[in-house]
Amino acid sequence: MALAQPALAGRGPAVLADLVTASGGVSQVRAWATDVALVVGGAAWVAVLGQIAVPLGFTPIPLSLGTLAVLSAGSALGAKRGAAALGLFLVAGAAGLPVFAGHHSGLGLPTLGYVLGYVAAASFAGWAAARGTDRSYWRTLIVMVGASALIYAVGVPYLAVAMHLTLAQAMMQGLVPFLVGDLVKAALAAAVGPVAWGLVKWAGRDRREPRAEGR
Repeated sequence: MALAQPALAGRGPAVLADLVTASGGVSQVRAWATDVALVVGGAAWVAVLGQIAVPLGFTPIPLSLGTLAVLSAGSALGAKRGAAALGLFLVAGAAGLPVFAGHHSGLGLPTLGYVLGYVAAASFAGWAAARGTDRSYWRTLIVMVGASALIYAVGVPYLAVAMHLTLAQAMMQGLVPFLVGDLVKAALAAAVGPVAWGLVKWAGRDRREPRAEGR
């Protein structure tokens, strides 16, 4: 079953990934295969960027580019594909593949709650993008900040339970040190959609304009 996002009336492709799957005359098998490739690619994108990490001595959570990867993948893929990609990422790590930040894996990590939050964040970013927010930088930025908050909403309480911390202690270890960095990552991720759609629009206009004949 294809995971293509329903385009809003009169808008054409709803999210960036729909540009790949929206070609007319494509068979169901090919559309399904394309969706699978997009989901696997999204999971791989998060796994690769998540390895760009700096360990911190006072917390089990490293500084990484994982959040940037999640936000950009969710927005580009859409809600269903984004959730599927991060679900695949979670399953791969739970099965023992070293895809989590710092090449970690398994279900016993105190940081697993953040990975669970990734699924919600990607789905939310994709849901918002399908409604046109990714055409505007400032609207996308609001969405990215909200998606980042979803990651913390799951990750911080999970960290508190896993490490037997109070909620305040968990926030000091798993939220406060990362706020500035995550705002920067949200700002970077917010630029992906507007820039990409601008290039798509420019390319489409360029194809429609008649070429001057050489003399």
